[in-house]
Amino acid sequence: MTARPDPSQPGARLDHLVIAARTLEEGRAWLEGRLHCPLEPGGEHERFGTHNALLSLGPDAYLEVIAVNPQAPAPARPRWFGLDTPDMQRRLSHGPALIHWVAGVPHLPAGPGVLALSRGANRWTLTVPADGHLPGGGPHPSLICWETPPPPTRLPDWGVRLGTLHLGTPDPDALRAALNTLNFTGEVEVHEAPQPDLRAVLTTPGGPVEL
Repeated sequence: MTARPDPSQPGARLDHLVIAARTLEEGRAWLEGRLHCPLEPGGEHERFGTHNALLSLGPDAYLEVIAVNPQAPAPARPRWFGLDTPDMQRRLSHGPALIHWVAGVPHLPAGPGVLALSRGANRWTLTVPADGHLPGGGPHPSLICWETPPPPTRLPDWGVRLGTLHLGTPDPDALRAALNTLNFTGEVEVHEAPQPDLRAVLTTPGGPVEL
């Protein structure tokens, strides 16, 4: 990435990757089969009618598998990450997919599209568009600010790490500018692509794995 972060200012960093699936069981089996390590139970997101499972990517980042919770009431608003959209449902009919990423920021002022959320004892604020769409189709990050210790502080570490997150977008200059504005630092490569596209290369004890 061509970002030029200012070391004198606190900046954004990768908080977590988002893998979506038709069901949590399907997503969990898909990822565990590739990484050969178990995911940890996450919990339920009452506001969006979803639930997740988690995997550590080291002390400062993690990965979540998320799906609609069939036992939860339908939410009063569109679900996050575009999970209600026909396009996403068609995409997931072919199997789980890496659809998005979330950048952690030191501060997230209240305002339109900034929600205070919780899951169990976890508390955080997150940017969520009113219609639930993925920012930039997925390559542009959502922003999160944790009010409680984030999940990596409690997850077992199986030695899985993010090598590089590749972000394809029709307008790479706009994404680079957005990341520069956030003072983002991290292993992210932005490139031009005809459609939004995400690809993560993970290092694991068994060798590299691409999602």
